[in-house]
Amino acid sequence: MKRFRQRPGEISEFSDLPLWQKADTIDLLYVGYGLLIVSLVVASYLLGALQWLPHDPNALNLNLLLAGPGTPGHLLGTDFMGRDLLTRLVLGIQAYFLPGLMAVASALFGGTVLGVVAGYRGGGAGLIVTFLGNLIDSFPRLVLILLVIAAFKPDIWYIMAVIGISNVPAVASLVQGKIAMLREKNFIEAAVALGLPTRTIIAKHILWYNCKALLIIQATLGMAEAILMETSLSYLGFGVQEPTPSWGNMVQSGANYFLQGNLWPSTAPALAILFTILGFHLLGDGLNNLLEGKRGR
Repeated sequence: MKRFRQRPGEISEFSDLPLWQKADTIDLLYVGYGLLIVSLVVASYLLGALQWLPHDPNALNLNLLLAGPGTPGHLLGTDFMGRDLLTRLVLGIQAYFLPGLMAVASALFGGTVLGVVAGYRGGGAGLIVTFLGNLIDSFPRLVLILLVIAAFKPDIWYIMAVIGISNVPAVASLVQGKIAMLREKNFIEAAVALGLPTRTIIAKHILWYNCKALLIIQATLGMAEAILMETSLSYLGFGVQEPTPSWGNMVQSGANYFLQGNLWPSTAPALAILFTILGFHLLGDGLNNLLEGKRGR
């Protein structure tokens, strides 16, 4: 479909169309693939939480060690201990789903509060928020995670708490920039002149009407980062520990047999990581183009 750039003051024939009809095909594909991945992740999490699994994830079958995909009763085969790969892949979502949501929620909440304080109040409050953000950013994230692991234990909840806190400055900077843009349009001054309460201006006219899309996009990207960090640390032995399944420790355990020609035990969870992270990133990119109008028409 040919896109037309709307001139200032011109009423576009596409202005009243639903958002999905005004979107580029590539953005719809991005969002569609991302929503498919999110649906599969949520459905798999519920299956694991309700224990609606095809096999016991820790059941050993010494007669089917490293069985390939398509083995009767084991759609994706088995690992080096004869455990069903599909079951462990589904249950591996438990490792990052709730901790990842906690990291995303803490980053969005903390970043939104600090961003509003810095952008709306400004002055000394803005300087303090900027200083705190720079202070957090000055510490390497991996060093902070390793310090937490050394001080406590390799617990994914502690790790995700560090990730959430370390993402607060990025969200705060985006919210602060959005509010600064609104100030240039005399939006906030007009609302104050009309006598609207401060909480209404912040909650409704700033966050809901103008920052909602930004926060949704950051949530998708934050979840992708949480998955990457969890799987990477589990691969290195600092995250979820065996026998609890995680995509990261599944890749690590299967890699020991990679050179023997048994590729699938490590390839299957690696592909799950790849397609899931890609889905969240494409969802964020597509929503960014749709909701923020970043792709020119």
